[in-house]
Amino acid sequence: MRRRSNNSLKNILSLIIVLLIIAAGVFIYLSPQFEKNKPKIAFENNGYWNLKDKLTVSLFDQSGIKSYKVYYKKPNSETVLLGKSISAKQTSVMFSIEGFILEPNTEKVKLAIEVIDNSNWNFFQGNKTYQEFELNIDRKKPIANIVSNSYNIKRGGSAAVVVEVSDKNLSEKYISFNNKYKFELIPFQKKNFYAAIIAWPIEVEEFQRVNLVAIDKANNKSVTKVPLYIKDLKIKNDIINISKKFIDKVSIPVLKKSDYVIPSNNVEIFVKQNKKLRQENIDTIRNVSLKNMSRDIIKKYKVNAFKRLEGSKTFAGFAERRQYFYEKEKIDEAWHLGMDWASIKHAPIKVSNAGKVIFDDFLGIYGNTLIVDHKLGLQSLYAHTSKFHVKVDDEVKRNQKIANTGSTGAVFGDHLHFGVLVQGLEVNPLEWMDKTWIKTRILNVLDEANEVIKTK
Repeated sequence: MRRRSNNSLKNILSLIIVLLIIAAGVFIYLSPQFEKNKPKIAFENNGYWNLKDKLTVSLFDQSGIKSYKVYYKKPNSETVLLGKSISAKQTSVMFSIEGFILEPNTEKVKLAIEVIDNSNWNFFQGNKTYQEFELNIDRKKPIANIVSNSYNIKRGGSAAVVVEVSDKNLSEKYISFNNKYKFELIPFQKKNFYAAIIAWPIEVEEFQRVNLVAIDKANNKSVTKVPLYIKDLKIKNDIINISKKFIDKVSIPVLKKSDYVIPSNNVEIFVKQNKKLRQENIDTIRNVSLKNMSRDIIKKYKVNAFKRLEGSKTFAGFAERRQYFYEKEKIDEAWHLGMDWASIKHAPIKVSNAGKVIFDDFLGIYGNTLIVDHKLGLQSLYAHTSKFHVKVDDEVKRNQKIANTGSTGAVFGDHLHFGVLVQGLEVNPLEWMDKTWIKTRILNVLDEANEVIKTK
């Protein structure tokens, strides 16, 4: 009997021990203190480094970062660049790797990052992550030279620039206006040469600087000033009285067709149409133009002076600053950024230069609108039309009939709103209607650059 009792006691004790072991295992497996997830490393780099910019490293772990080290690895050795032990619990840590001394002509470096968390897993040693990163060393700035450019630029107007840009690791290149507007560079003649037509946006009063900017993958940056004399533009101020009839017959239908909710107040209705919808339409023009403009290499470029709508009179011009009044109170203002021409109802519209149709749709205040691309970022816009004779992707020839005038959009009477765009920004059409201006400010600049490039 005693032997049987002893055996039973041993079995119970064995069972208890097994259960304790299982419980301990379950506890270790499920406990946050023994979490098994390795720390994560986020190293912000694109594989290139100029040794001047800081390299940012972020570490993440739910149990907290215990320590980290950064190594500079050579074929037969490694050097600790920095390391840190962290006492307080931090689930995220950010630090920077700064430049260090390298042997001359070093083209690549290998960095290793080791991070350990606060987990009790791995026999209380914690989870460890180790990653190696190879970086190309590039300390040389891109070549960024001005080859030729227009003599001057007028507010609301255009200018041409031809440049040379080269770098084995080139990332970005563009012309900037006042460090705010960017103009793409189009391949010109041969490798490393580019051209652009740029604009001084009418809403920008102060001219600060036009720069050629080139940036490589290692973030080496070259900035070269484009030398331009500046000319101001005389602004015409107009006062326009808005009637209830205009709001009922024009503003409300245009908002409805553009899927806008109609406010209950007449002033709010007009302002929504004239400000919010107008800005949306301007943004659409800009986006469509940039997305669809030709980026083919320019070997030979020709553009004719744009012609006024045949037999028409001018009813509004470029850069008119309009102030809108309703019941003798000013309610809004806006720029008029094109030429308004009117002749007979549904007059034929002909295109002055060959090109490709990149937009054919209803566009809010502009109504039924066509945009034609003429390469080098130059486009022409035809608004308020009643009928299209071409569609997107059609190639059109000079003097081809493309549409008829109309009264679609935010207008009462039949007319054509004609606009000239430079990379989606409306510029002064009068410049582009002057063949002498086109020759001296655009074509001669391209020809002069071509002669220089031939010698390169």
